[in-house]
Amino acid sequence: MAVKIRLKRMGQKKAPFYRIVVADSRSPRDGKFIEEIGTYDPTKDPSVYNVNEEAAKKWLQTGAQPTETVSKLFKIAGIEK
Repeated sequence: MAVKIRLKRMGQKKAPFYRIVVADSRSPRDGKFIEEIGTYDPTKDPSVYNVNEEAAKKWLQTGAQPTETVSKLFKIAGIEK
């Protein structure tokens, strides 16, 4: 099972809000996930994000692959592989 750390879109039309989740790569974008490890709100200026660092590091150590956007958020938050 390939595990990815990616964004799950929430919110209304034209007002996106994202949750950072750990999910099986075969599940749909807004479908079933394993664990929620943070949030990301790009509508605010500057963008607001919250990441549970312990959970993120645990999943990265077990082999979960972050998507491009999530890896940028991790880099800003100071979480590296």
